[in-house]
Amino acid sequence: MNKLNEVLHELGISKVKLAKFLGVSRQMIYNYLELDDLNKWPRDKKVLLLNLLGIKAAEELDDIKIDTDYILEVENRLNSLLDSVDEGKGGKQVFNDLGKKQKELLVNIVDLLKERLEDETDDDSYYTFKYMYNFMQSLETCRELKYILAYIAKATGFVKPLEFVFDEDEQYTFESIMFSAMTLYNNGGASKAKLAESHKRFENQIEHKIEEKMSRTLELNTIKVQALKELGYTSINENNAQEVFEKIAEIQSRKVTGV
Repeated sequence: MNKLNEVLHELGISKVKLAKFLGVSRQMIYNYLELDDLNKWPRDKKVLLLNLLGIKAAEELDDIKIDTDYILEVENRLNSLLDSVDEGKGGKQVFNDLGKKQKELLVNIVDLLKERLEDETDDDSYYTFKYMYNFMQSLETCRELKYILAYIAKATGFVKPLEFVFDEDEQYTFESIMFSAMTLYNNGGASKAKLAESHKRFENQIEHKIEEKMSRTLELNTIKVQALKELGYTSINENNAQEVFEKIAEIQSRKVTGV
């Protein structure tokens, strides 16, 4: 089975994608791969995998030569079968505005999330993905979050260390600092007094940001109420929305210019 794991890794076939291809859960894939012989797999799943790899028997795994042509052949077979599955589920309509690689990535993410969230008693998974959702909401306002994702992908072996797809200088600096911080953390961290002092600064910064956000929200609500009052409306609806938004912009402009 070591050879099978090696082949799947070199082909870039994730556990999620293989699980979808075989029609089983990701956990079941882990169970299959823990077996010491491919011939111990359920016959239908074994046949599917052999067909995907272009071989007729488990014994032929050792004869597989992984080169560019072979990778493309397997990828084409895999994508063709996955596309037919998606089409049967209405996936073509759901993702028809996405490119092929974007669609594949989204499908993999959704499948992984669904599997991890199926257990309603698993609070760790729930809060992990809840925070991940908050993380994704903040990507557009904090570019360093992309560098965090790249660092984790590299640290866990999914991406080569010298791959820089964002701002190379900034990403390089961030990863170097992040590595130093993680090394400090893994080695036991700093003294409790220094950690307490640092965390207190962190708490104060977050509280300040929350206060700013609440203040901004209150200000916007006040301006909205003022705009509605000046226009003689009681609420915003689809008929007056454009007019109200223009009035809000006008009121904000008055505050800036002191009018």
